[in-house]
Amino acid sequence: MPAAFSTSPLRAFLLQGASAALLALALAGCSTTGKDKITTGSIPATAKPIDSMNSTDLAQATATFGKAYDANPRDRDAGINYANALRISGRNDQALAVMQQVAIANPSDRSVLAAYGKAQAAAGQLDQALSTIDRAQLPDRPDWRLVSAEGAILDQLGRSADARAKYRDALVLAPNEPTILSNLGMSYVLTGDLKNAENYLRSAVAQPGVDSRVRQNLALVVGLQGRFAEAEQIARQELTAQQANANVAYLRGMLAQRNSWQKLAASNGTKKTIE
Repeated sequence: MPAAFSTSPLRAFLLQGASAALLALALAGCSTTGKDKITTGSIPATAKPIDSMNSTDLAQATATFGKAYDANPRDRDAGINYANALRISGRNDQALAVMQQVAIANPSDRSVLAAYGKAQAAAGQLDQALSTIDRAQLPDRPDWRLVSAEGAILDQLGRSADARAKYRDALVLAPNEPTILSNLGMSYVLTGDLKNAENYLRSAVAQPGVDSRVRQNLALVVGLQGRFAEAEQIARQELTAQQANANVAYLRGMLAQRNSWQKLAASNGTKKTIE
């Protein structure tokens, strides 16, 4: 594959968005229990996922979880909930500090280790995150969420082949799981293979119960190939009008330099690679 756009600000901008989408989706459900919605990021009173909240709801949830954490910083669920809310709010360093304290108090708890690794990854401590998530994994009963999370972190480290091997291992444990298929697709975005990326993402959105963020990843990949009208249509599916408009606005921003992309691609042949 030709090394097109290696110094392009556009390439860096698009890769940043793609890698952020991959890591966010991969680590969003990185829990080892699955029995407790609170520990995977929900408000007990409403069971509304944190990652689907607006800014007002998220601020309220963060304050609520913060009070519970302040009352007992050693409490496993309080710490994980608070760290999740902080991370979704973009306060990654604070989320990491919270999980450090919870991990000290619960050094062998798999859910704590998984959440700690998630916080480390979000804060950019990728090598440390890999080590922590590995400690949370049980070789005799591997959790596909942790395997997929390892893949996402490896992608951030530029180890695409290793990352994709992890995703395929995760698919053995959870066949056709849409978040894994999405992460595999976004892995191909990071190396410029948009055709393979779209194929995996279309497989992901065809699965029942797919997360709306998977659909947004597909919209991004379709838009990167110059099919913006189709991308916008995909981005608007299964969302409220407010959510759809926000997602389309973000997508427009990501693809605002589409003409520049096409000019750069033309100067390097017909392939719209990002590598």
